[in-house]
Amino acid sequence: MGHGHSHAGVGPVGTGHAGGRHRWRLAAALVLIAGFFAVELTYGLLSGSLALISDAGHMAADVVTLAAALAATGIATRKDTSGRRTYGSYRAEVFASGLAVLMMLGVSVYIVIGAIGRIGSTPEVQTGPMLVVGALGLVVNVVALLLLRSGATESLNVKGAYLEVVADTAGSVGVIAAGWLVLATANPVWDTVIALAIGAFVVVRAVSLGRQVLAVLAQHVPEGMDLGAVESDLAGIQGVISVHDLHLWTLTSGMNVATAHLVVPGQHEVHRVLDEARRVLSDDHGLAHATLQVEPADHTGCDELDW
Repeated sequence: MGHGHSHAGVGPVGTGHAGGRHRWRLAAALVLIAGFFAVELTYGLLSGSLALISDAGHMAADVVTLAAALAATGIATRKDTSGRRTYGSYRAEVFASGLAVLMMLGVSVYIVIGAIGRIGSTPEVQTGPMLVVGALGLVVNVVALLLLRSGATESLNVKGAYLEVVADTAGSVGVIAAGWLVLATANPVWDTVIALAIGAFVVVRAVSLGRQVLAVLAQHVPEGMDLGAVESDLAGIQGVISVHDLHLWTLTSGMNVATAHLVVPGQHEVHRVLDEARRVLSDDHGLAHATLQVEPADHTGCDELDW
């Protein structure tokens, strides 16, 4: 039996996956967010604004998430010296995205608990610091968004950090809105209402990202890829009688991989079939790596292992 390994699309360490190309964006966003976090937390405590404190809590989550994303990208681009990580350490980025989900949900729970604790009370809220710090936070978050936006379309790791900042941008807008409403109505309840709205927004984003993380970890067929179409294209290669044990999954963002067994009439078909199968998987379906087993038609027993 013959086999083949297609490495199309996999470059040197650090360039073979999307996250490695955007490390500098994560680093720059981390510096911006971490620098502003202390300012927002201080003024949130001084002003007594739950919206401002909750946004500062989300800023803290941003700092942790961005730091984890940056560290995970570094781990993913590191060469394996143990000989045990045959797929490298690319999944570290996916785990960092999972951490982002947990942080976002944790912030939401914190906001809800804070809001419940205010029921029946009339807290004093200083609107001046809320409006000034909210506006500054909005500027910082918009800059971070611009840094991360392009990387978010390519890397699940960067997308996790990007969605954290998106939620925090909404938080800054909410802080400004809460400050204006409290100032206009002299009713501090708006501070709590806006804080709860921020929490709900964060939950929606977290659930969406969490579903993508679970799909990768569960080795689902990559989003946008049609398993039937891939099987049909492989079966359409001249000399291929049938295809079985076809599996498609995502190793990390920008790196989809596959395994497949191709049945051919005889051994003389092996080299041509392998070359064409590599081309189909790489060029037509964007797969970065494929392991192919070519079997003669008279070989028996392999189908017993079919998943």
